[in-house]
Amino acid sequence: MNRAQSIAALQEPRTLWDVLVIGGGATGLGVAVDAAARGFRTALVEQSDFAKGTSSRSTKLIHGGFRYLRQGNLSLVRESLLERGRLLRNAPQLVHPLDFVVPCYHWWEAPYYGAGLKLYDWFAGGLGMEPSKKLSRAQTVAALPNLRIAGVRGGIRYQDGQFDDARLALALAQTATDRGASVANYVRVVALLKESGRVSGTRVCDLESGEEFSLRGRVVINATGVFTDSVRRMDLADAPPIIAASQGAHLVLPRKFLGGHTALMVPRTDDGRVLFVIPWQDRVLVGTTDTAVSQTPLEPRPLKAEITFLLQHAAQYLARTPTEEDILSVTAGLRPLVNLPGAKSTASLPRDHVVLVSDSGLVTITGGKWTTYRKMAADAVNKAILVGDLPRQPCGTENLPLADTGKLTGHRPPEALPAYGASRAPEPNLHPDLPLNVEDVLHAARHEMARTVEDVLARRTRALLLDARAAMHAAPSVAALLSVELGCGSVWETEQVTAFREVAKGYLP
Repeated sequence: MNRAQSIAALQEPRTLWDVLVIGGGATGLGVAVDAAARGFRTALVEQSDFAKGTSSRSTKLIHGGFRYLRQGNLSLVRESLLERGRLLRNAPQLVHPLDFVVPCYHWWEAPYYGAGLKLYDWFAGGLGMEPSKKLSRAQTVAALPNLRIAGVRGGIRYQDGQFDDARLALALAQTATDRGASVANYVRVVALLKESGRVSGTRVCDLESGEEFSLRGRVVINATGVFTDSVRRMDLADAPPIIAASQGAHLVLPRKFLGGHTALMVPRTDDGRVLFVIPWQDRVLVGTTDTAVSQTPLEPRPLKAEITFLLQHAAQYLARTPTEEDILSVTAGLRPLVNLPGAKSTASLPRDHVVLVSDSGLVTITGGKWTTYRKMAADAVNKAILVGDLPRQPCGTENLPLADTGKLTGHRPPEALPAYGASRAPEPNLHPDLPLNVEDVLHAARHEMARTVEDVLARRTRALLLDARAAMHAAPSVAALLSVELGCGSVWETEQVTAFREVAKGYLP
């Protein structure tokens, strides 16, 4: 991907795009892939970086949603499990099976949860993974070496999918580009254009150059997650809100707090959610919470109560119990839940998605979750075809392999180093506690549209999530590399380091 080329394509005044997508998270990128794969002239703009928001702050699971079985939302479970199977097949480089164990402490839990997981297996059909299995006490303890064993009777083992959310978002961006779409980060929509009362395009600002220009399109799709209502109000000033934002926080701990390669799943916490303790990139991820919030900042911060909640619940199940001092990073994401009258809490709101069309033809896709991004995109493009009077092309993404954007350190071909003064040349490995080297930074800048230190450390690599303090120490080296690569200068370097460290403070308890 090349941002300069994308911006040039977007600025071509004669182009009439078939599909204009606002939003570069999982949903918007999925829409761009779907539309481009059907042969439509497709453009996507994102006001910040790809997956800057919720789409890089998930529990890193591609799953059917065991909790939804208890809620009786069987259609969502079925849909999610089918999409899980498709992602395992279409993106094996980024999505892989992970074993989970549900420890059982009462006589009724094994048959109860076992029956639910058998239904889970059945819904997956031919796209299923290994079937769930009852474990003895000894097998349960062996699978979870740091499990608090007092009262454990046995357990249930099952499989779900695990992934790197930000890297999958980049794979979608690359796939859309490979199919002919023009995608660009740091391009903000400042207004919707209308002709005869119908939405006919967008007015956008390239935040790097400050230049504004217009994009004309047959149909505009609003895929902006928790910012959905903001775009809807560009269309209709008094549009009633449809988003009820819910915050989910996660802790990242050292590997010693789990041991082995199996995840722990607690099927019911005090707030009715499930709790996951998961091995991820040689760390342990603990999550999540479900906290109703009234504000939707671009950089949400976890609440003190959320951190306490996760530590206390983890301590109930782990023999070696974590404290705040053990936390390497803590992050929060905002779920764009669709508001339903009478809902008692965000935890009770469904995770289904909705597609809306305004009187002026703005198509909005919102709700849902990472696992079902492809189905959400297909539904949105199907609706866009009707609204924009586009050719009736069938969806082709069920069996579409996603681009392989490469793995982290040590798995990429060497990149040619830019010219540095001898005193400024960084060491090949940028920090001893991070899987991060010079080649990762250069690859991110040259091929993945990384424009800032945060882009590299938070999303192109996952350094900020893996160890926020270490990422802060690595920031000057990353800034020096980017400054030379992007031609930005020493003042930009200093500003970037300062800005990143301010963001990184929010990842520490």
